[in-house]
Amino acid sequence: MLLLQDNEAAFEELYHLYSNRLLGYLLKLVKSETVAAELLQDTFVKLWNNREKIDPEQSFRSYLFRIAENCVYDFFRKAARDKKLQSALIHSACEYSHIEENVFNKENEQLLQQAINSLPPKRRQVFQMVKMEDRSYEEVSRLLNISTSTVNDHIVKATKTVLENLERSHVIALGILSFGFLLNLFFRS
Repeated sequence: MLLLQDNEAAFEELYHLYSNRLLGYLLKLVKSETVAAELLQDTFVKLWNNREKIDPEQSFRSYLFRIAENCVYDFFRKAARDKKLQSALIHSACEYSHIEENVFNKENEQLLQQAINSLPPKRRQVFQMVKMEDRSYEEVSRLLNISTSTVNDHIVKATKTVLENLERSHVIALGILSFGFLLNLFFRS
C-alpha cells in the first residue's frame, strides 16, 4: 500500500475516494455540517499520522470508518465536558431537524394541493370551503345554493378522490403525511 510509504498522492486519492461517503456518515451521527466537516478533517489527519499502523491485510474502509467513529466519540466526550459546546450542538441538531421538517412539509402540502386541484371545480370548491375554511355544511349549502345532502355527496366523493391520489403518489403508503393531519382534514364534519 503506497500510503504506508508516505505517498501523499496515494493519500489524496484515498481522500477523494472516501471523503463524501465519510462526510455523509459523520453528518448522520452529529447532525451538524460544520462539526461533520471538522471531524472529517480530524479523521484524515489521524489516518496520515497513524499510516504506519495500517494493516494491508485488513479492510481499509473499516479502518477508516473506525477512526471516524472514534473521532465522533472523542467529540461527544468533549461536548459532555464543555456545556457551551453541548448547547450549540443541541441548537444545531434542532435547527437541522427543523429545516428538514419544513422541506418535508412543503412537499406534502404540494402533493395535497395537487390532489385537491384534480377535483372537478364544484367539488373542489365545496371541499375547500368545508375542509380548508372550516365552514359548516349548512353554510356552504346556503352560499352555493345547493342542498346539504349535495354538500355531503361532494365531500364524500372529494375525500375519496384526494385519498386515492395521495395513495397513488405513495404519500399515505409511506406514512409521510401525519396521521393526525389526515384525521383532522378528512374526518371533521
